[in-house]
Amino acid sequence: MNFPQIKQALLKTLNNFKQSLPILMGVLLLIALINTLIPKNIYAKIFTGNAFIDPFIGALTGSVFTGNPITSYIIGGELLKQGISLFAVIAFILSWVTVGVVQLPMEIQTLGKKFAITRNIISFITAIIISVLAVFTLRLIQ
Repeated sequence: MNFPQIKQALLKTLNNFKQSLPILMGVLLLIALINTLIPKNIYAKIFTGNAFIDPFIGALTGSVFTGNPITSYIIGGELLKQGISLFAVIAFILSWVTVGVVQLPMEIQTLGKKFAITRNIISFITAIIISVLAVFTLRLIQ
């Protein structure tokens, strides 16, 4: 075994974890704040449980509140605990990571307008389609 490489990999992993920890703590605090401030019945009004409307709303929400993959799982779990459909949560997580309304101006400047807008539209539509297919697939398995 090559112990210097293993040691270097472990140090790199530890450093990445240390960098992610403040973000995770911030998300947990934000979720606690949201759970306190937003009444539970609001979620029922926004998300209907409809297999075609909820993924659209979830993808739209995830597109606006863009974030990193690590935090999306925590937020997704909290949304499921609030009774939001799996359709919406999957679409939210996918669009949270792949669609970026907030960073779109920077993406346009870096990659070009046509590419950036096309990529975001395709990612948005794909998030909706994948969420519906994933839930239907899970129902077939169960």
